Amino acid sequence: MGRAAVRLHALCATIAWCCALNAMWIAFTLLGGVVLGVGPATVAACVLSRRRINGESIHLRDFVATWRREFLRGTAVVLPVAIVVVVLLSNYAFFSMLGPGVGGARLLTLVALIVAIGAASYVGPMYAHYDLPLRAVAAKSLRFALARPASTIILLFVFAALAFVTAAVPVLLAVVSIGAWWHASTWLCLRFFQENEDRLARPAEQPQRVLPVEPLRIR
Repeated sequence: MGRAAVRLHALCATIAWCCALNAMWIAFTLLGGVVLGVGPATVAACVLSRRRINGESIHLRDFVATWRREFLRGTAVVLPVAIVVVVLLSNYAFFSMLGPGVGGARLLTLVALIVAIGAASYVGPMYAHYDLPLRAVAAKSLRFALARPASTIILLFVFAALAFVTAAVPVLLAVVSIGAWWHASTWLCLRFFQENEDRLARPAEQPQRVLPVEPLRIR
């Protein structure tokens, strides 16, 4: 089999995985009544994406088992972050309706929303990758998002691109968009975490001219 055929097969397998992940995330989020389902479904999506990226085989029963096992912890980790993002999004929409008279408040809310989405992008992958106390996951995700601006911008760009494509073709939301986001964000975050760990493992050399100056200790 030629190299192009191998790559095409891998691409098709990844798309199929994203579609399956999308369906499982939606189904188990609804199973938990959305509010109590979104946390464990998100954690399960990131845990299984990490396992697949590391070359392990994945089955539907793995998602079910992870969702059940992480029901309370996943809710405790993800739900508060999701609430913050939803509240900021609602406030931004509200200020936008009020017109130019509240431009300052709208701008501040937009900045806070972007930072919140950037930090939220790390929460699921960080929970799946590190053994951290529950109370530390959101705080360390925020620190990582602010300390690694280039990495966060990449995540935000991928999020915005998927949101744009989904807005143009809404049916993708029910087919692949959510699964693609959790797979792509987990893939990226694992690489950002490894890069951070590699920098921690290297002895200090000459001062770097790019942010952040020092790698972040997560463990």
